Amino acid sequence: MATFQFPVGIRTASFTAPRTSIYYPVVYGLRDQTVEAYLNRTIVQSVQALQQAQLKVQTGTNMEMTGRYEIKTNERGILSLMLTNYAYSYPMAHGFTIAKSLTFDVNTGQLYELHNLFQPGSNYQELLARLIAEQVNERDIPLLQGPPSVRPDQDYYLADKALVIFYQLYEISPYYVGFPMFPISIYEVQSIAAEPGPLSTLSADVV
Repeated sequence: MATFQFPVGIRTASFTAPRTSIYYPVVYGLRDQTVEAYLNRTIVQSVQALQQAQLKVQTGTNMEMTGRYEIKTNERGILSLMLTNYAYSYPMAHGFTIAKSLTFDVNTGQLYELHNLFQPGSNYQELLARLIAEQVNERDIPLLQGPPSVRPDQDYYLADKALVIFYQLYEISPYYVGFPMFPISIYEVQSIAAEPGPLSTLSADVV
């Protein structure tokens, strides 16, 4: 049974400059100020990393850039969010978006990569890859090469009772597909979830 915990406070901060508007979340109100500072520092560093990544992609001039965020989970001490950065520079054929997800334990400050969600030595990569392959077939998603694999640091976020694995533009499919996202029920991977951990916390019964 999950222990009730209020959502953390989130406010929006921004950085603006000519042709640039970046909006990102700021966590506030945590009892542990050290954890709060770490979460906010990690978010800002990720926002800056997305900006730097765009500079390597954009080949034109007069670049325009927009940064946004979405809160995917904010409950039971788990904060999962997605940062996106869109940029376009003339005369590229189209704009380009890069996404980065972050999942934290707001009590300890732990940042979870995908492999941290599962028991050590479990077959989580093979299981997730199989479930993703099933969705690729069911949804008839075109692939650039073979069935997608799952890395220990694969992009993901948590949303209610789902683990959502996603891939960057062009990573596994053509640009027009967008970001291929694969929601997987937490209950399908519950048997190999780390204890304690975000998956077991979110799958617990409501108090």
